[in-house]
This record gives sequence, C-alpha cells and structure tokens, in this order.
Amino acid sequence: MDGVRDALKAFVEHLALNRHLSPHSVRAYTGDVEQYLAHAASARGVKLSALRVSDLDAESVRGFVVTLNRAEQARASVARRLSGVRAFLRYLVRAGAIAHDPSGAAVAPKLDRKVPRHLSEADMSALLETPDASTPLGRRDRAMLELFYASGLRLSELVGLDLDDVHLPARMVRVLGKGGKERLLPFNRSTEAALRGWLPDRETLRRAAPRGDAGRGLRGRLGEARATGRGRLDRQGREPVFVNARGGRLTGRSVHRLVTRYVGLCSTRTGISPHALRHSFATHLLQRGADLRAIQELLGHARLTTTERYTHVNSAQLKEVYARAHPRARRTD
Repeated sequence: MDGVRDALKAFVEHLALNRHLSPHSVRAYTGDVEQYLAHAASARGVKLSALRVSDLDAESVRGFVVTLNRAEQARASVARRLSGVRAFLRYLVRAGAIAHDPSGAAVAPKLDRKVPRHLSEADMSALLETPDASTPLGRRDRAMLELFYASGLRLSELVGLDLDDVHLPARMVRVLGKGGKERLLPFNRSTEAALRGWLPDRETLRRAAPRGDAGRGLRGRLGEARATGRGRLDRQGREPVFVNARGGRLTGRSVHRLVTRYVGLCSTRTGISPHALRHSFATHLLQRGADLRAIQELLGHARLTTTERYTHVNSAQLKEVYARAHPRARRTD
C-alpha cells in the first residue's frame, strides 16, 4: 500500500464493508480525501500517481486546511473535510502504512452553533391536518407526516421502511440508521390510526402497479437501495410502506417536495425540510422534560454532543422558568 491510490481504494472498501457506511457517506469521504491528496501532490510538485503514503506529513495537512480557508469555504465544510482526512490517515496508521498520524497538529475551525429549524407544536399540529384525508395519497401523506413527527426519523429511514419494519399492535417501528445501526422506536395512537387508514390504499396501488415499478429486476432494486440510503440490495419480496401513485417506493426527493408543499399551505415558515420535522420531534420532547440521553437514543446519535444542540433552542422557555422561579425575578412593576 505504498501508493496513495491503492491506500485510498483500501480505505473506501474499509468504510463500506467494515464501518457499513451508506454510499452517500462513502462518496463524501472519498471526495474529501481525493481533494487532500491532490493538494499534497501539488505541494510536492509531483503527479498524484507518483505520490507515496510516506509523503503525507503534517505540513501537507496544515497546508490543505490553509488552502480551504483561503478559498473562503464555510467553517463546517472545512471541518468536515479535515475530519475525512483524519479518518483516512488514522486508517493508514492502523493498517501499518505510516507510523504516526500527521493530522494531530491541524486545528479544525470553531463551528458556530446554529439553532436547528423546527416548527412549534401549534404549527406541527396544523401541518399534520393539512393533507386531504379523503384521497388515497392524502391518507399516505398524513401517515407519513405522523410517523416522521412521532418517531423522529431521518428521511432515508422513512423511505427505506418496509412493511415488516412496522408493528402496529405494539406501535413500534424498526429502522436502519447511519452505520447500519438498527433501533426500535415507538409511535403514538394517532400515527397508528393514520397508518391503518393508509395501508389498504397502499395494497390497492401495489396491485395496480405496472410490473416495471412493483416487480423490478436487479438493476431497479439496486437503484432503490441507493435511493433509500440503506446501501444494500433490496431482497426479493420487500414491500415498502410508502409508495407513489404507480406503486413504486416513494423516494426521498418526492418526500422533500411534499413536505415543502404542505408547510407552504399551512404556515408562513420557510426553509422547513423533512429534517426539520426530526428537529421538531427532538425540540418538543426536550421542552416537555425528556431526558437528553433518551432523546439521543431515539434519534440514533452516536455522540451526546450532537443531541446537545437542542438545548440551545429553548432560551425563551428558560427565561420563563427563571422569571417564575428565581426569588429576585418575581418582583412586579
């Protein structure tokens, strides 16, 4: 593994096979490392094919970060690219290709903590009532929004759901999250009712679906696996929970358009994406006293620090609690 191209190929295989990352995540890591290697080769005045693993030193990593900053890339983008490079170099250390990780001296930019976009409880209730429940696709959309909000799913997790992932009597759903990690999530009675209202329509659409949509061959099933973000082929007989008008699996892009349209119909808020429904789920749980570690488990976050950003959402609520509870804050004008 002396050449960097062979090293990168081995790293990509490691990400896909050992860490079970989604194709999207693997592509992101690959792009970050390729950009770093191109910089390292240019800095040494050699072609990429001539760059060796032993050429990857601390100076090349620091120079790469400086180049990104000079290009005025966003802090989050710089931090993400540096994280990808560090993962690659640490893999080389574990593989015995280099003795030490040269990225230790590189400093990632400090990230601004942004308040996640989310809907209020009132806005969320209005959104759930917006789909026309007198039509099959309206019942589908109501069930989809209910499940989004009830369980805090990622978009890829929602569109990747199969019938055998949903247990209606127990009101539980099984999802395959990032890194191939499986978790069980509860949902409420209104979500159960919405799903029960949708499933007969789903059966009708699947039976009426053209063979090319409902009964796809290997190439179609591979496309579905990529679309859902599961990173694996659909097995014969998999039955998606949410389907389109032709009976095929609903895609993430279609769900994004639907959420945007429904938010526009019931609210003046802008920039509300499917992921904002996940933020709303977490924010409302926290506002009502849920434990942060429990929210971490429900969201499937690997680190508690990822979940902690929701603590920055509730400054208004904290001021209200302070004004009501602190002895010196209860004075009236």
